[in-house]
Amino acid sequence: MTKIVPDLNMPEIRIRNFNHLLIDKFREMDYLSVQEFKIPVELMMENAGLQLARLVALIKPVPCEVLIGVGTGNNGGGGLVAARRLAGWGYPVFLDLPADYLQALPGLQLERALAAGALIQPIDHPDIFIDAYLGFSQRLPLSPEYLEAINTANHHKCVKISLDLPTGFDKLTGETFFKPDIILTLASMKTELIPFLDNTLIFIADLGLPREVYARFGLKQPEGFRQSGLIRCRSNG
Repeated sequence: MTKIVPDLNMPEIRIRNFNHLLIDKFREMDYLSVQEFKIPVELMMENAGLQLARLVALIKPVPCEVLIGVGTGNNGGGGLVAARRLAGWGYPVFLDLPADYLQALPGLQLERALAAGALIQPIDHPDIFIDAYLGFSQRLPLSPEYLEAINTANHHKCVKISLDLPTGFDKLTGETFFKPDIILTLASMKTELIPFLDNTLIFIADLGLPREVYARFGLKQPEGFRQSGLIRCRSNG
């Protein structure tokens, strides 16, 4: 595989039987974090977006044009947090919004991103494209708007990053419509993403969940989170 990132000084984790989680179980983890541990969605969205922005900054320094595909829900909100952060750091940031509406919290994040300097303006030749359309709550089949957006994104000759599950991911077959070079998955490695490790770089972002949340699902909180909010996943091979 073409080397698309520099050597990053960050912790790593080997994927074994005990340190990954099914997507459906992650939904339960997400719900538990909000309901019992009182960690609001907005805070997790902020953490996801910050780690996404940090990953972009580690891969390519300014000047670097970043195009972010934004969906209507929380995944789009995380992308918009990254847009605000990157714009604040001096990156030219552009947004693609296939839908004509956003949910309330992503809508607020859009206002913040635009105030920081991001532009709603798809560009033809970005240096980095970020898929923040749908994430782990997506349902298939994709709408025509997202099919068109992803088809365009796949043709960009640049580094392509998915925020959590790539758009168009089918957890039953393991196939995906969007073809990322990098996946930044949230809080824990997802079992269904393990086959991607053969040809895709996968990182885990720390969402700020306490150790007890992980323990409830038979997981160990990645120790590397104490050093960095980003951890690279590697297969046992």
